[in-house]
Amino acid sequence: MSQAQPYFPGLDGVLAGETAISTIEGGLQYFGYAVRDLAEDASFEEVAYLLLHGNLPTEEQLADFEAVLIEASHVPAEVIDFMATIPLHVGEMDVLRTAVSALAHWDEDPTETSDITKAERLLGQIPILIAARYRQRQGFRVLRPQQDLSIAGNLLYLITGEEPSEFQEKAMNVSLILYAEHEFNASTFTARVVTSTKSDLYSAVVAAIAALKGPLHGGANEQVLRQLQQIDSLDEAENWFHQLMAKKGLLMGFGHRVYKEGDPRAVVLKDYCVRLAESSGNTRLEEIAECIERLARDKRGLYPNLDWPSARLYYYLGLDVDLYTPLFVASRVTGWCAHIIEQAAHNRLIRPRAKYIGKSDLTFEPLSERDQSE
Repeated sequence: MSQAQPYFPGLDGVLAGETAISTIEGGLQYFGYAVRDLAEDASFEEVAYLLLHGNLPTEEQLADFEAVLIEASHVPAEVIDFMATIPLHVGEMDVLRTAVSALAHWDEDPTETSDITKAERLLGQIPILIAARYRQRQGFRVLRPQQDLSIAGNLLYLITGEEPSEFQEKAMNVSLILYAEHEFNASTFTARVVTSTKSDLYSAVVAAIAALKGPLHGGANEQVLRQLQQIDSLDEAENWFHQLMAKKGLLMGFGHRVYKEGDPRAVVLKDYCVRLAESSGNTRLEEIAECIERLARDKRGLYPNLDWPSARLYYYLGLDVDLYTPLFVASRVTGWCAHIIEQAAHNRLIRPRAKYIGKSDLTFEPLSERDQSE
């Protein structure tokens, strides 16, 4: 490779493909709709339909889509039983990755990549898998979804066993919409790379789950709460922040490869965190978070990304921290599948070059002549 050819570590700023699904230019949009408007006024089901079909549904189309999702939510009993055999110490994301892979074995044609039916099925099945594993670990009975609840409402019900309030369901709905799609992020790009080899949709989604598991991607929201829980009071927050910075520690939930002056999704979700905290009568965590947010902005020029408020939101909804990244999957599977279908429709094998930094032009020596002391 020529020395003059530019090199971008981490593909930072590189245009690696074309998509009509979403853009972050001028504010995040899904198929041309501002995500802020979708989060405030749409259901997650409407947004899922938009991402998979390219347009918002009519009332009839939405009703049909919701009926399809209810039908598609059935998970083979063999998969649920298999999950119960996985050792309890195995993480939720590891189990979810394996369970999604197992679902392919009950698909009559698992190799078809561009089938929206498979995407709809996974959208319905993944919440069941997440909740089933959680309740198995707790020793609780695995529940079936309620047909009168939305995906957001059912996620909360299937996990906790209690029907959420209207505002709790709305808050979860907003978080799912905000997490649903985000252009060529690491897990989505992983899914497109796998798809570009003409592999199947299940393999691409499993690979995306594996990428999302990483703490620098989806796993960040879990680390956010764990860091916040290290701070016992508002009085300790500033000292904790300065100690972390002095150790050159990583402040989880802040900074973004693309958004340099704040993630607009975080702004939307922050309001729901405040309202949930106030309704619980315990605003301590929000006060600590506000202090850290101010210090990060004023002292380091760092702004929150979506993981910062979402971790607190899920905490206020009574969800265990191990569930935070799987909940990301329940939402982002819509974006992944949209990209998988788009990649398959306009496919070109994704095969970048590498900048070589190793040795060159070495002389081969026969085995008997090599210096054994080296």
